[in-house]
Amino acid sequence: MNSQAPSTIPFHQPADNPVPLIDLKPQYQSIKQEVDEAVQRVFESQGFVLGEDVSNLEQEIAHYCDSRYAIGCASGTDALILALKALDIGPGDEVITTPFSFFATASCIERVGAIPVFADVKPECFNIDPDAIAAAITPRTRAILPVHLYGQCAEMDTICRLAVKHDLVVIEDAAQAIGAEFQGRRAGVLGTVGCFSFFPTKNLGGAGDGGMITTDDAQLAERMRRLRVHGDAGRYEHLEVGMNSRLDALQAAVLSVKLRHLDSWTQGRQRNAGWYEELCENENLEDAIQLPQTLPARRHVYNQFCVRVQEGLRDAVLNSLREQKIGCAVYYPKPLHLQPCFAHHGYKKGQFPVSEKLSEDIMALPIFAELERSQIEQVVSGLSRAVRSAREQNAWKTGRKAA
Repeated sequence: MNSQAPSTIPFHQPADNPVPLIDLKPQYQSIKQEVDEAVQRVFESQGFVLGEDVSNLEQEIAHYCDSRYAIGCASGTDALILALKALDIGPGDEVITTPFSFFATASCIERVGAIPVFADVKPECFNIDPDAIAAAITPRTRAILPVHLYGQCAEMDTICRLAVKHDLVVIEDAAQAIGAEFQGRRAGVLGTVGCFSFFPTKNLGGAGDGGMITTDDAQLAERMRRLRVHGDAGRYEHLEVGMNSRLDALQAAVLSVKLRHLDSWTQGRQRNAGWYEELCENENLEDAIQLPQTLPARRHVYNQFCVRVQEGLRDAVLNSLREQKIGCAVYYPKPLHLQPCFAHHGYKKGQFPVSEKLSEDIMALPIFAELERSQIEQVVSGLSRAVRSAREQNAWKTGRKAA
């Protein structure tokens, strides 16, 4: 679900790094006055938790996603947990999801006592394969939890038909996909509920953690609002045991400002993706680097720009790019079914071959909206050098083995 691990992905990289993977400073500088005024207004009001700023943001996000309701919470992880709890998913229930995602996607299922059931992904888009979902459904299945990975929606028409056929709910992990579309409809309104993250490196990122849930179901919205404040229905009347997951007013104020610019930033990311396509073709990298595909009827918002590197070359290419001070990372190096904490579910290596292969081949390149064409030219030029170097190393190793 959520994307970056804060311990490994810096928000700003040193000035001597010609092309950082992520740099949040230029975005802030472009809207500094608006953000500073919004933050100052919250400090002057001294209303820091929930309140008018959060209510306003909820209305703005609901309008943006075309949902009837939006409920702010403390993180994208909590958004998933609140959705699962509100849908009464718990011990013994099975939830089908992808093994190729950030850890929180599956950990939230485990956190409510349910069982994550993995289904492999499609190699062309990295999202969960509806045929694999269909094969994984059992009498204990209660929900499908697709992830709109890297900013492109999963195949939601087929997934929702499966859900209707088997009387299941659909929880969208849209942490990386605010503004993404499938057949003209926004992520977050394609299932029963949608869950978003405002982690700082997201397309719409806060000044810390934050999350949002969208739904068209009034009763579900009311219950999630209650669950985020310890199950309190008001006046200290606790109808159930909930959790403390309130969105801070400071985060809401910052996000309201940034939401006004989101579509222009998305256009910047899409422009950068187009430049990568043009420049990689000019460098004749097609046989070594497979660029991400935007499937029909999708609006891809490129939270990450993840390419597949020719088999056996990925790690050498990564090392070369890092030596050239070009930002890069791996999302994600180990599929969820092979994580030690899920070993008790009995999954084995080789069970989800597409996800496992992607973990060996995939690599993220810089895509944030403020990148200039000259920087992307540097990335592609460095990528070309890295591929040549990796191939030379591979040929040398192969020659040594043959000798």
